[in-house]
Amino acid sequence: MFQQKMQEEEENRFCIYRNKTFNRRKIMIIFVAVLLLMVFLMGRLVYLMIFCSEYYGVRAENLHERERDIKAARGNIYDRNGVVLAENKTVCTISVIHSQIEDPEKVIAVLTKELGMSEETVRKRVEKVSSIERIKTNVEKETGDAIRAYELAGVKIDEDYKRYYPYNELASKVIGFTGGDNQGIIGIEVKYDEYLEGINGKILTLTDARGVEIKNAGERRSEPVEGDDLYLSLDYNIQMYAAQAAVKVREEKQADSVSILVMNPQNGEILAMVNEPEFNLNEPFALNTEIDTELSEEEKQNALNKMWRNQCINDTYEPGSTFKIITASAALEEGKVSLSDQFNCPGYKIVEDRRIRCHKVGGHGAEDFTHGIMNSCNPVFIEIGLRIGSDRFCDYFEQFGLLSRTNIDLPGEASTIMHKRENIGQVELATMSFGQSFQITPIQLATTVSSIINGGNRVTPHFGVETKNAEGEVTHTFVYGQKEHIVSEETSTTMRYLLEKVVSEGSGKNAALEGFSIGGKTATSQTLPRSEKRYISSFLGFAPADDPQVLALIIINNPQGVYYGGTIAAPVCRDLFSNILPYLGIEQAPVTEDAEIQENP
Repeated sequence: MFQQKMQEEEENRFCIYRNKTFNRRKIMIIFVAVLLLMVFLMGRLVYLMIFCSEYYGVRAENLHERERDIKAARGNIYDRNGVVLAENKTVCTISVIHSQIEDPEKVIAVLTKELGMSEETVRKRVEKVSSIERIKTNVEKETGDAIRAYELAGVKIDEDYKRYYPYNELASKVIGFTGGDNQGIIGIEVKYDEYLEGINGKILTLTDARGVEIKNAGERRSEPVEGDDLYLSLDYNIQMYAAQAAVKVREEKQADSVSILVMNPQNGEILAMVNEPEFNLNEPFALNTEIDTELSEEEKQNALNKMWRNQCINDTYEPGSTFKIITASAALEEGKVSLSDQFNCPGYKIVEDRRIRCHKVGGHGAEDFTHGIMNSCNPVFIEIGLRIGSDRFCDYFEQFGLLSRTNIDLPGEASTIMHKRENIGQVELATMSFGQSFQITPIQLATTVSSIINGGNRVTPHFGVETKNAEGEVTHTFVYGQKEHIVSEETSTTMRYLLEKVVSEGSGKNAALEGFSIGGKTATSQTLPRSEKRYISSFLGFAPADDPQVLALIIINNPQGVYYGGTIAAPVCRDLFSNILPYLGIEQAPVTEDAEIQENP
C-alpha cells in the first residue's frame, strides 16, 4: 500500500515536471516565432523605407496629383520650296474641376455665353462629379483669354494646337487633315503621322484628399516635344497652275470632276495632284456641294467619304487610247511590229463574232504603224495586240508593273482590275489593246508611261522627300526603289519619237506649244454602263520629248457637249505646260526635223 502511494506521488511529480517542460518549450517556440516575425517586419520596414522610398514616394505623390496633357505641336508640312502647306494655330481647351468650383451658376452662365454652347450641355458637364471635366476643345485663343479674365475658381484654360491650312482647298485630297486629337485622318497627314506627331507633355498639380489643389504647392511640367517638319516634292506654284486649269475646264465643260497629275518621270517626284472639286481643309466636315434634302448620319458620312476621295489613286477607270502607249511598247519589245509595217483601217475590225469600230467611222485606210499611233487607230492596235497574243500580253502587264500597286506614299491606293489570264480570249485581247475592258488608276498609268519614256526604269511615285526637326536638322531622308529595264533603251527612244509625232502632226496637235518639243497621247473612253453615254476625256503629255523632265495627265470625267480627249483635254495640257515649263527652267527650242529611227530588221 505504501509502495503504491509512493509510486503515485512519483508519477504526479513526473507529470508536473513534464507539463512545466512542455510549457517552457511552447513559450520558447512562441517567443522565437514572435522574434522572427518582428525581425522580418523590421527588415521589411527598412527595405520599404530605404530601398523603396523613391517608388512609394512617387506613388503617394501620384495619388495626390492631378494630370493635364499639353499637346505637342505637330510638325509643319512644306512644299519643295519651303512654302507652308500645313501649320499649327494656337487654340484653348476649357475644362472644369468640380471640387474647386465656388460659384457653379456663374461658371455655367459665363461658359454658356463665351463658348456659344447650350446651357443644358454646359450645366451637365459643370455639375458632373469628376476630377476634371472637359467642356470644349479647339476654342479660339481670344475666347480662351476672355474666359481667363473672369478668374473663375475651378475653370482651367489650357493652350493647345489646332491644324491650320493657309491655302484652304489647295491639294486638299493630297495633304489631308487631322481630327480633334490632332491625329492624321486622310492623305499625307495620316501617311506620315509618325513623323509629324510629337510627344505630349503633362501638367501635374498637387491636391488634398478631397481633390482640391493645394495653394502655393506649385506644379510640375513635362514639356512636350514638337513633331518633325515634313518636306514634299509638291510645288505650290505648279499645284496652283494645275488647280486653276482644272477649275476652268470643269466649269466650261460642266464635268463631274477633273483630275490633273504632274510628275517628274525620271525619279517619280509628284509636283502637283489636283482632284477638282477639292474641299476646304479647315472645314473638312462641311460638304462642298449643295444638298437639297437633309441627310441622315449614314448618308452624310458617305457623302463626306466621296468628297475626300483622291480620284488619282483611289479610283480606277478604263484608260482608253492613252494605254496604246503601253501596247505599242510591248509590241516593239516583242518584235511584233516595226514603224514601217503597213495596216488597213476600213473603220472597224472583226474579231470572232464582234465588229469593233474605229473612232473614225469611215476608217483611216492604208497607213503604217507610225501613222496608226498618230491617228490613234483602234484596228491597228487590235492587230498588234493579236500579234502579241494573250499570254505574252499578260506577261507584259506584269513586266511593266501594272498588276501591282505603285506604292505611292498615300493611303488607299486601288489595284488594277484585270481579266484572269485564262479568261482572256481574242475579243478581250482586242479591246484591252486599246485600253478598254479593264481598269487602272491614273497614278498607275502615269507611273508606267514614265517608266517607258525615261529609258526603262520603273519609278516609285512619291511626295515625301525628308523630315527636319525644330533646329532645321534633317532627321530622315526618304528613299524609293526603282526597277530597271522595264523596256529597252531602244524601245524608249522609239516611243518618245512616236509620241512627239502624235502631238506635232497627229491627234494630239491641240497640245502643241510653240518653241517646245512635246510628246503625248489622247484618249476618249466610255464608262460603264455604256448605255448611259458617259465619257472620260484624257490626255497624257510630257516635255521635252527627247529628254522628259515633266509628265502631265489630265482626266475630265463626264464632260458635256464635245467630249473627245484631243479636243478638250489636250488644250489643258498645252496651257499647263505654257506656265510650268518656263517655271521649271526648260528652255524653248525649235522642233527639229524628224530624226531617223534605226530599226532592227
